[in-house]
Amino acid sequence: MPWNPDVYNQFKQIRYRPFFDLMSLIVDKEMKKAVDIGCGTGEQTSILSGKFEQTDFLGLDSSAEMLAESRQFVKPNLHFESSTIEKFALSDSKWDLIFSNAALQWSDDHEVLFPGLISKLNPGGQFAVQMPFQQENVLNEILLRLVQEDPFAGMLDGFVRRSPLLKVDDYARILFSGGLNDLDISLKVYPIIAEDEAELYSFIAGSALVPYMEKLDETGKQLLREEFKKRIKAYFKTFPAVYAFKRILLYGVRP
Repeated sequence: MPWNPDVYNQFKQIRYRPFFDLMSLIVDKEMKKAVDIGCGTGEQTSILSGKFEQTDFLGLDSSAEMLAESRQFVKPNLHFESSTIEKFALSDSKWDLIFSNAALQWSDDHEVLFPGLISKLNPGGQFAVQMPFQQENVLNEILLRLVQEDPFAGMLDGFVRRSPLLKVDDYARILFSGGLNDLDISLKVYPIIAEDEAELYSFIAGSALVPYMEKLDETGKQLLREEFKKRIKAYFKTFPAVYAFKRILLYGVRP
C-alpha cells in the first residue's frame, strides 16, 4: 500500500494527541528492549526513545515511503527495519515494551494477533496500543457505504476494507486472558473542528482512503473524491463542524 508521508502529516498535531496520551501510560522501569510496530516516519518513535534513553528501540514499518523518512531519526538507541505486523508477530523475539500507535487496525484477526503480540512480552513487559475506533467514526461509515455503491463497487471489483476492530469488551478480555495486569482501557473522543468538508476529506485521505485510491484509475479517483466530499458536506450540513474522532487506548503489564 503506497503511503504519502506529506498527506498523512498534514494533521500531525491531531494525530499526535492520542500518541502522547498512550505514551503517558508507560512506566520507566528499566526497559532494555522496546519496539514500535507500524512506526511510520519514525518521528514518534524518536520521541519515545528520547523519553526512555536507556532503552534500545526498534521501529518497524512495511512502507518504504514512510521508512525513507525515518533515516533522519536514527540514533544510538533507535534504529528501523522493514517488516509487516504479521511477520513480527510470528517472530520469536521478546520485548520489554510493545508499542503501537494507529497501526494495528491495518491487520486482520485481532483475536489471534493480540494474544500473539502479548506472548512476546518479557516478565514486567508493557503493552501499549492505540487504534482509531473505525466502526464508530462517521467518516469511515460514510466511506464504507460509498464504496459499496455503484459506480464505485464496480470500479473496485467489490473490494471493501472492513475494519477488523473488535468491541472494547473483547480487547479487555484478550488483555486479561493474556495475563496482563494494571489494565488501562479507554475509548476517547478527540474532537476535530473542521472549516469545511475538504478539511475532513483531507484528514481521512491520508489513511482509510488509501486502499481504495490505489485500486482506481485517475478518473475513478477524481469521482470518488468529489462524491465523498459531497457526502461529508451533506452529513455535517453546516460548517465549521465538529468531528468526534474516536480512538481506543489499551495498556497492560505482564507480571
